[in-house]
Amino acid sequence: MSRYTGPSWKLSRRLGISLSGTGKELEKRPYAPGQHGPNQRKKLTEYGMQLQEKQKLRHTYGVNERQFRTLFDKAGKMQGKHGENFMILLEARLDNVVYRLGLARTRRGARQLVNHGHVMVDGKRVDIPSFSVKPGQEISLREKSQNLDVVNEAIEVNNFVPEYVTFDADKKVGTFVRLPERSELSAEINEALIVEFYSR
Repeated sequence: MSRYTGPSWKLSRRLGISLSGTGKELEKRPYAPGQHGPNQRKKLTEYGMQLQEKQKLRHTYGVNERQFRTLFDKAGKMQGKHGENFMILLEARLDNVVYRLGLARTRRGARQLVNHGHVMVDGKRVDIPSFSVKPGQEISLREKSQNLDVVNEAIEVNNFVPEYVTFDADKKVGTFVRLPERSELSAEINEALIVEFYSR
């Protein structure tokens, strides 16, 4: 199953969560898209709730189903809570770290930066968005990519950098200091439902 490339605002309204992180999608029309969107009062089954929660998390990080499941299985082999480990692994993806540093305005934009070879990890070019960043690794831009307009605009509008990363806006260099804690990740996601979904 390939990655979703359709309209992200429609998807945000369908899932009832802001996938861009801005909340703009749900400001005007906080209901599902389509002719019957405002009047839908369908009660979800337990399976429906689990599936919706899984889709929320999967589309937030823009991961296809196969990658998502592989990462879920990897999280199950780690010590600690399965659901929390899973969210932490998703947060450590290179495209997400680039987004968290403020080098791109959206995760889609961050993925494109990585895909096009603009991003370096510890001085080496990495063009794989799913690359898992380890604590202590340094993220920077290639010399040729230092003055990209999209990057400069993203840095200008970014007003929040999480505590588990540090960023020097002048040098455009950031560090993934440590793995995030669950309290620093999205409170809108109930990861226990995702664990239940895959444990069926």
